[in-house]
Amino acid sequence: MNRRTMIRQSAMATAASGFNLGETQAAANPAAAGKKIKVAALCSNYHYLSHSYHIVGRFLDGFPLYDAQDTLHKPSDNFEISSIYIEQTPPETDLGIGIAKRHGIPIFDTIEKTLCQGGSSLAVDAVLLIAEHGKYLINEKYQTLYPRHDYFRQVVDVFRKSKRGVPVFNDKHLSYDRKKAAEMVAWGQELKFPLMAGSSLPITWRHPEIEIPLGSKIKDVVVLSRGEIEIFGFHALETLQAFVERRNLGGKPQGVKAVTCLLGNDVWKAAESGRWSMSLLQNAARQSHSRNVGSPQQCCAEFSPPPNRPTFLKVPIYFEVEYTDGFIGKVVIANGYVDDTSIAMEIEGNPPKVVSTNVYLPAPPGANFFNPLVLRIEDFFQSGKSPYPVERTQLTGGILDALLESRLQGGKRLETPDLAAIDYSAPIDSGYIRTPWPAK
Repeated sequence: MNRRTMIRQSAMATAASGFNLGETQAAANPAAAGKKIKVAALCSNYHYLSHSYHIVGRFLDGFPLYDAQDTLHKPSDNFEISSIYIEQTPPETDLGIGIAKRHGIPIFDTIEKTLCQGGSSLAVDAVLLIAEHGKYLINEKYQTLYPRHDYFRQVVDVFRKSKRGVPVFNDKHLSYDRKKAAEMVAWGQELKFPLMAGSSLPITWRHPEIEIPLGSKIKDVVVLSRGEIEIFGFHALETLQAFVERRNLGGKPQGVKAVTCLLGNDVWKAAESGRWSMSLLQNAARQSHSRNVGSPQQCCAEFSPPPNRPTFLKVPIYFEVEYTDGFIGKVVIANGYVDDTSIAMEIEGNPPKVVSTNVYLPAPPGANFFNPLVLRIEDFFQSGKSPYPVERTQLTGGILDALLESRLQGGKRLETPDLAAIDYSAPIDSGYIRTPWPAK
């Protein structure tokens, strides 16, 4: 057994421990019968560096796992992208049509046909739902109205008609609207098909490597992040939730009872008043791979947003998340100061200690942070069990939805009784990848 195989098997064993999705039914595994798992890919858009390009492309072409760029992990040994749907195919940017033709993948013009492969009932073993990128409206809350809920509803319609379901991976948040996201989770529970959602940040490399033991007494936390308020705000909150879900809840649910979003100078005033810790932000910044020269205040003031990106705010942003157990999660989006995501936490003890790490996202075009995500999707499709509960993604997306409403209301604290009721058990192992990153 070579080193690559041993590391792979060790990582897979780690990822498989402690999963808890409640009462879901694992799909029959075609691999047990020596057959490839047939996957339907539902894509909003398929252009260079899009999420479809990175995720579907890895299933088709493979990707490097460890420290040898010329040795590829090949999902195609066990999986077959057997049908594809692409909603938007502008000729000046589309790659999906040509890629599908090159690989002999049939393209269908509806989601139902894609799942049924042109027939009358479900004909695939798993579904990739990737409704990220493309031209969609942006509402007053600065949410891009990606059609994830609409795609998912059509998938569920096919499951109902076919009287069976298969594992569904939903890329990033379930929906921009937390009521729609709740409906998606409820459909999965009703029909008992496995559901996984989210992005790479909870499972990508951590520099330095840290694991927060379950039941830890986390006293304080600050996530330092960047980017557009909704699209990247989700990533910052997902990082927050993946770490703080491991705290000692004292018998309370994971849920969130209220949120507040502050902008501009109010962010720095909140630090001066002790609402969030500048010391923890500086600890997080020390792990950043992109930290700018100067204070966060100066760098944010000098930041110039990219053109034609209305949701890329020029001012700093502060997210405050009040959990039902009394813990308060804190996120600072400081464009101009950093262009990545790090987290710092104060852990209770004698003496207390501060730990911090960067959730590492290797840059495009390789964007190797999609590697651990696709590995987890493979595990999910084979086992029918998600590496973490889908309720984490539901809660994270719901927090973001409420925070964007707080921004609209001028930084008002908003109570969120619907989010307070969300509960789940964090996985025993967080599932982040523990291998040398593949860009040496």
